Amino acid sequence: MARIIGVEIPNDKKIGIALRYIYGIGPTLALEVCEKAQVSPDIRTKDLTDEQLSHLTTALQGYRIEGDLRREVQQNIKRKMSINCYQGIRHKRGLPVRGQRTSTNARTRKGPRKTVGVQRSKEAKAAAKEKQ
Repeated sequence: MARIIGVEIPNDKKIGIALRYIYGIGPTLALEVCEKAQVSPDIRTKDLTDEQLSHLTTALQGYRIEGDLRREVQQNIKRKMSINCYQGIRHKRGLPVRGQRTSTNARTRKGPRKTVGVQRSKEAKAAAKEKQ
């Protein structure tokens, strides 16, 4: 597997697709990087020469990707939480941030369902036992 900017990218995929395994690079940016590095996006990763890999690495230097991008996103979330804006409050509570419904769905953010049982007093429990 080839290693670009500390990320292992798959050998059997075309480089235009394989670059997407790097956090922060999507379809458009992958093709743009290939064009900047003068590498055909149709070449398989295993067929790249060391020179082409170094061209790709230098072409990626100008973009905010991987660790820097993850750090920036986390800082933005922390900032919103600290100023108590609406999105920050939703992040704190673990609820959907972008206006999705929560009465049903939203299981990814809320986690598995928590079944709520009925709390009965001691007298009610004793009465239920007597009936049996």
